Amino acid sequence: MRILVVCGAGASSTFVAQRLRRAATNAGLDWDASAGMEHSVSASDHDLILVGPHLADRLDAIRDHAHSPVAVLPDDVFADHDGALTLAFARSFLDDLRNSPKGTS
Repeated sequence: MRILVVCGAGASSTFVAQRLRRAATNAGLDWDASAGMEHSVSASDHDLILVGPHLADRLDAIRDHAHSPVAVLPDDVFADHDGALTLAFARSFLDDLRNSPKGTS
């Protein structure tokens, strides 16, 4: 699983991506998370794009340029110091996608 974490300038997403990668490794998952900015989305070949909550108002535009599912991270993502909550969020989002009727995600 390859995940792109997107924020405005790429700084906060770096911390979130590092924490998510560490939490996934600790959970025994072969996941990679990297950081990017909004303009990184259109060239992304990631399996999932997680967007910082401060970009929620840009969600439709980001989805228009994305080639994979996009989710807005919860407001408390930057307080998730070990990445466990972000990992749980990503897993839940992916589970919801798998379990949703085709075409409604």
